[in-house]
Amino acid sequence: MASKDGFSWTESDGLSSGIPCIGAIEPSSNITNDESDFDVIVVGAGYSGLTAARDASTSGTLMASPEGVGRKEALTDSIDEGLKVLLLEARDRIGGRSWSSDIAGYPYEMGGTWVYWGQPNVWREISRYGMQDDLEISYDFSRGLNRYILASGQQSQHFTHDEEDALMESALSKLVNVDGSYGRVAVPFPHSLTLSPEERRYDQMSVADRLAEIQNDLTPNERLCAEAFVLLCSGATLETTSFYEFLHWWALSGYTYEGCINHLVRYKFRHGQSSFAIRFFREAEASGNLSYSFSRPISRIRDLGSRVEVIARDGKTFRAKRVISAIPLNILNDVQFEPPLSPGRKAAANVGHVNQTVKVHVETSDRDLRSFTGISYPHNGLIYGFGDGETPAGNTHIVAFGGQHNHFHPEDNISRTIAAFNGFTPMKVDRIVFHNWSRDEFAKGAWFFPAPGLLSNHLKDLRERQGSILFACSDWAIGWRSFIDGAIEEGTRAAATVRADVIGRPRL
Repeated sequence: MASKDGFSWTESDGLSSGIPCIGAIEPSSNITNDESDFDVIVVGAGYSGLTAARDASTSGTLMASPEGVGRKEALTDSIDEGLKVLLLEARDRIGGRSWSSDIAGYPYEMGGTWVYWGQPNVWREISRYGMQDDLEISYDFSRGLNRYILASGQQSQHFTHDEEDALMESALSKLVNVDGSYGRVAVPFPHSLTLSPEERRYDQMSVADRLAEIQNDLTPNERLCAEAFVLLCSGATLETTSFYEFLHWWALSGYTYEGCINHLVRYKFRHGQSSFAIRFFREAEASGNLSYSFSRPISRIRDLGSRVEVIARDGKTFRAKRVISAIPLNILNDVQFEPPLSPGRKAAANVGHVNQTVKVHVETSDRDLRSFTGISYPHNGLIYGFGDGETPAGNTHIVAFGGQHNHFHPEDNISRTIAAFNGFTPMKVDRIVFHNWSRDEFAKGAWFFPAPGLLSNHLKDLRERQGSILFACSDWAIGWRSFIDGAIEEGTRAAATVRADVIGRPRL
C-alpha cells in the first residue's frame, strides 16, 4: 500500500511523490449507500481522531450508575454496546502528522516519532497493545565517527558526545533558570489546566527576549547550542517562539537536559509510527461500530441543535448527534462552521501556530556516520541532524530538521538539499525521503508550537466545546501539547464526553 503523501529521491529514479505506508487504508471507505446517520462523526484520523473513534465505538465502558440503583444492578446495566461512529479523513491514510513509510525494509518517520514511558497516555496505549518490546534506541555511539559537530559557518568544531551533553546542559540550564531552580518554581505543575500569572508573563515573552536577558552569561558555543535546540523544538524563529512553551516542554521532561533527550528524541518504534496507529484503527474497526471514509476532505460542519451535519467537499452530507473535530489549528479556518467559531477560537485560528519545520531523511553508505550528531546553524537549510538508524543494507540513516529561519523546501532543489546535509559533515547521499508539512494543505505546518501570547490568550477558548461540536487535537492538550501523548489525551477526553452525552449517564 502507498500514500499520496511524501517524497522520495534516488539518483537513478529522481524525485517522486507518494511513498509506501502500512497506514494507507484500502478500501478507502466501508460506508454503504444508505448510511448517513451516526451517533458521532469524528473528523480527522490522526492520533486524536483515532483515539476518539476507538473509544467511542468499542463496547464495555463502565459508566457510573444512576442514584438509587443497587451496586449489582448498576454493574449489570453499565456495559454499553459502543456508539455508531463515522471517521472522516481528508488523506488516504491514518496518523495525521505522525506516520511512517517503509522503504526497502526500513521505516522512515515522516512526522512525530519518539515516545517514552514518561508520557502517560502513550505508555498506556503501548501497554494496551503489548508493544513494550517494539521500541529501540535511536542512537548508537559504539563505533564510527562518534563525534558531535558544531558548524557555525565560520568554523566547524568537533566534540565528544560527553562534551556535547555538558555543553547543551549548560546552555539550556542558563536559558530556563528564571527562578534559581531551573524552572521548577516558574512551572511547578505542567499539567495544570490554567496558566498562573507568572506563566502568562513568560508566555508573553519570546525566546529572543529571554536570550537578550542572559546574553552576557552565555559563551558563543552555548548561545549557538541554545538557539539551535530551541529552533529544533519550535520550527519558528527566536522572535516568534513562546518562551513559556519551551519552559513547559522542559518541565514535562523533568527539568533536565537528559530528561529532554529521553522524552523527545531517544526511543522510537522499531517498525515505525504507523505500526502503532494501525492498532487503534483495527480495534475500532473490529467493534463493528466503525464506518469510515478516507480521501474525503470536508467543507462545512453545521450544528442544528438536535443533530450536526458534516458536508464533504464532494457534496455528500453525513449526520450525527455529536461531532468531534480533530482538525489542527492551522487549518480550522479552511472549514466553514455554522454557527461560526466562537470569537476566541476564531482569533486563535487567525493567528495559528508558528512551526514550519522541515524534517528530511537520507540514507548514506557511510557507516561511520551512524554515531554522528551535529548542528549546522545559522547559515544552513538544515539546523540539527544525527544518525538515527541502520537500514537492512547496512547503510546509515540520518535525520535532519530545518525551519522557518530560511524557508527551506527540499523538493524545490535536490542539489541544495544534498548540500544542506553536507553542511554538517561530508557524506554521499544515496536516498532522500521527506514530507513537507509547510506545504501540506491539511496541516500547514508541523507539530504545534505557539508564538508569544497565543496560549495565555486562547488556550481556554481552544479547549471549549461549541454546542454539539467537540474539538480534540494535540494542539491544545494540557500536558504533552503537540505530541502524540497530547493527541491521545485529547481524543480520550472527547470520546468520554460524547459517550456521556449520548448514553445519558454521568462518567465515573
